[in-house]
Amino acid sequence: MSLDENRFATLQGLTAVVTGASSGIGRAMALEFARGGANVVVHYAKSIDAATQVVAEASRFGVAASKIQADLGGVNHEGFVQSVEEVSGPVDIWVNNAGVDLLTGAGAQLAYEDKLTKLLEVDVAGSLHLSRAIGRRMKMRGSGVILNIGWDQADRGMEGDSAELFSTAKNAVMGATRSLAVSLAPEIRVNCIAPGWIQTAWGDQASTDWQERVLQETPLKRWGQPEDIAKLARFLVSSDASYLTGQVINANGGAIR
Repeated sequence: MSLDENRFATLQGLTAVVTGASSGIGRAMALEFARGGANVVVHYAKSIDAATQVVAEASRFGVAASKIQADLGGVNHEGFVQSVEEVSGPVDIWVNNAGVDLLTGAGAQLAYEDKLTKLLEVDVAGSLHLSRAIGRRMKMRGSGVILNIGWDQADRGMEGDSAELFSTAKNAVMGATRSLAVSLAPEIRVNCIAPGWIQTAWGDQASTDWQERVLQETPLKRWGQPEDIAKLARFLVSSDASYLTGQVINANGGAIR
C-alpha cells in the first residue's frame, strides 16, 4: 500500500458493518473499508460461501473480519444490531446496502404486488429500522456514520414495472436519509449514495439493447463498477467527509436522464 493510500480516507481502527456484503457493491465496500484499515462485519442472507470468501479477502489487509447471517425481511432489527455488536464490539460505520434482487433469480418471477412487499420490507423498513437501532447506540457513544444506498433514477423517473417498484423504495430510502441526518445530528452523520448503471449481476447478463442504452445514457460511456461506489463510500464514512450529512450523492457517470 502506498503512502497516498494510507492517507486517503483512513478508517484505521474503526469497525464497519455492511449489510448485503456477500456480492456486488456490498462486497466491494467491505473490501475497500478493510483496505482503509477498518475491521469489517460482512452480513449475508443466504450466500454463506460467498460471504466467507469476502471475510477471507478482507482479512488479508490485516484487519479483523467476520460474517453474520440474517434475513432482513423478517428480523428483529434491534436484536440484529445487538447480535452484531456482541460479535464486533461497538460499531462506528453502518452501511444499509442489503436489498431485494428482483431482476435476477427467483425474485424476477414474483408478481408485482409481491415484489413491492419485499422491497418495502427489506429496502425501506430494513434500512430505516436498522438506522434507528444503530443510531441510538451511536448517539449514546457520541459518534458514528450511517450510509444508505439509493438509486439515481428514483427521483427523475424511468419506465417499466421494475422502475416503478425500485423508485418507490429508493425514494423512501433517500428521503429517510435526509430526515435521519437531522434527527441524529450532531453526533452522527447520515448520507446516501445513489448509484447509476453499475455492472453487478444484472448488468453482466443484460441484453445488447440494454448495453447500448447504458452507454448512450452515460456521458462517461461505460458501466460503473462496484469499486467506483466503494471508493466513494470509503470517503463518505471517513473523517475526510466530516462536514457532509443529509446528502444523496449520485454516482452515475454524469447521467442526467
